[in-house]
Amino acid sequence: MREALIAAVIAAALVIVACVLILRAWTKRHGSDAPHARPNAEMAPVPNVSPRKEHPSGRGVRVTKNAPLSTRGASKSISRRFVGLSVLVGGIFTVLAAKLFSMQVLSGEEYASDAEENLYTTVSSPAARGNIYDVKGRALVTNRTSQTVLADAEVASDNDIVRRLSAVLGVPRTIVRQRIDDAAGGAQNQRVVASDVALRDVAFISEHSDAFPGVSVDTRTIREYPYGALAAHVLGYTGTPSEEQLKTTADGRDIKSTDTVGLSGIEAYYDGLLAGDHGTRRVMIDAAGNVIDVDSQTQAQKGSDIFLNIDATVQYVADKALANTIAPRGDIGTGKGVAGAVVALDVRDGSVVAMASFPTFDPSNFTGGIPQEIWDLYTTEQSHAPLNNRAVNGQYAAASTFKAFTSMAGLHYGFADSAAIWNCQGSWDGFNTGAPQNCWDKHGHGWMNLHDGITESCDVVFYEIAKAFYDHGPERSGEISETALQDYISMYNFGQRTGIDLVNESAGRVPTPAWKAEQWRNVPSEASWRGGDYTNMIIGQGDVLVTPLQVAAAYGGIATGRIMRPQLLREVHNAKGDAVVAMEPEVIAEPDVNPGHLDFVRNALRDMILSNSQVAAMFQRAGVAAAGKSGTAEHTDRADDAWFVAYGPYDDPRYVVACIIEQGEGGSTSAAPVVAEVLGACVRAEGADPSEGTVERVAGSSGNAVALSFSHTTSRTD
Repeated sequence: MREALIAAVIAAALVIVACVLILRAWTKRHGSDAPHARPNAEMAPVPNVSPRKEHPSGRGVRVTKNAPLSTRGASKSISRRFVGLSVLVGGIFTVLAAKLFSMQVLSGEEYASDAEENLYTTVSSPAARGNIYDVKGRALVTNRTSQTVLADAEVASDNDIVRRLSAVLGVPRTIVRQRIDDAAGGAQNQRVVASDVALRDVAFISEHSDAFPGVSVDTRTIREYPYGALAAHVLGYTGTPSEEQLKTTADGRDIKSTDTVGLSGIEAYYDGLLAGDHGTRRVMIDAAGNVIDVDSQTQAQKGSDIFLNIDATVQYVADKALANTIAPRGDIGTGKGVAGAVVALDVRDGSVVAMASFPTFDPSNFTGGIPQEIWDLYTTEQSHAPLNNRAVNGQYAAASTFKAFTSMAGLHYGFADSAAIWNCQGSWDGFNTGAPQNCWDKHGHGWMNLHDGITESCDVVFYEIAKAFYDHGPERSGEISETALQDYISMYNFGQRTGIDLVNESAGRVPTPAWKAEQWRNVPSEASWRGGDYTNMIIGQGDVLVTPLQVAAAYGGIATGRIMRPQLLREVHNAKGDAVVAMEPEVIAEPDVNPGHLDFVRNALRDMILSNSQVAAMFQRAGVAAAGKSGTAEHTDRADDAWFVAYGPYDDPRYVVACIIEQGEGGSTSAAPVVAEVLGACVRAEGADPSEGTVERVAGSSGNAVALSFSHTTSRTD
């Protein structure tokens, strides 16, 4: 403001001086040509003549005695030009006055604010993230202090200080200078030279502060995971923000490039709650941008703490059960299968009690960014994608776990009842194609009713039900729609996301004629919906895709009649420790099904476990009376996937557990032991004191695998 006023005054003075000089120059130049401008010059007298004398031509001539020539006209010309110049000067002064009035009166506050902003700036400091606890208050993610060496921007130009920092911290000089030159956090922010600095190095810098002007040490926090890879895919990991995150401000949060943000799991989904508020310093800067004084300062405020529905004791059982099944000797392939997932839900309110995916990772290794060597290790084919949360992102053929729902569809439409029987001879060609479909028991089950078809998982029983859907559909009698079977299955939320509070949940797929027509639009011969599509879908094969979380939630719907939205968050506590957000159970589906049909299927699922002596023994050892279903998803290019899902206690359902073991082959032999162990842990943990149960550190995957043999010489067993 002051500079603008001075400039305006100087400009006005220059205009005035210029006008005066122009006026004097013009007057001097034009004054020499006027007769009255030379009073001392000799003037020739004009002879006296009579007032009127005849001209020889006969005309009279009037002569004014002694009148100077052109004097009157020149005077008028000078007057007009002076007036014009005066108007010009007046106009200039008017414009300048208006501008000064606008700057000083109308826009004075704005210019004052701009001057204030130019003089002061606000710099921020990161806040500690909130902690993450399990349902009983055991800390799953905390913060630990880290000594951080900071430097002012101008230190980069001082070779002596850079050299000393390099020697003390053990960081190359070029890297030290590069970090100090990095203005990503703001021009006036101090630059991070090194984090997690040893206390002896911090002490040396502090004791020799005269040798390190512009250098300071700050105590900051970084994430710590006390149990290593325990619930790693649920908790997630943190890192520096991406370009997209810097551009996006969610829930009013201002993300700085120097912040730590959640990149996966709960850390990402509830990042806004965990993040906290930046600390700020209002500093005075000089023309070069250097800090010369600190005007005010506020401390950073730690983020809110989050309590999950996860029970650490059950989670530990789930993580260990998967690891012991797939990689008992450390490397993948030394057990059964190559990967897997298990999820445990409380069917009463949708609480996620445990969620594990294997292979897994230790989030501690990702603090401050994923090291290149770990990234390279985890992106190889033999590592089997440790960062993928198979519980919510893995999509698999549902296999025989689907039969609980397709059997109820058959009951609903009258294509099956408790009295109907079918003869299983090991293969079936109900459509007379000449290419029969096999039952998993190629020797045949003999005569089977629907109850036995569920407990023995007989495919032929379900092929017959599928044929009935086709025969009564648009291609034949037209009594039902072409999506009658799919519509019934979809009531149990298949083909849709459950809405769990994690990012990137997969939706799965229930194939329909419209989907197939679009999928094969460029191959018309494959685009039509055929009877074989029904027979594949009804046993959970073909184009059916589900996630372990969907299967668990759907079986919760069988157990209780309602499907709850799975939720990880239990409560949010603010900085004072007060609960400010609490979980609210939410019903996402309540299938409109016949209660008698539901009881029929529940009874068959209970008998499925009791009829298999090995499986029955597993749940007996776990101390749970359960109902459930096995499944084996067949593939042509690799070993079969093993499924098992169960809920219990049967008479009073409280928990449901679903598990898949990729390439684990038989569900009853590979996945059932994991489900029994986790379901038993759920029942034992309910109401138990936090001090009870074992929770130990879980190791991340080694990234190594051994070759897994593959052949189809042995058939499915369920």
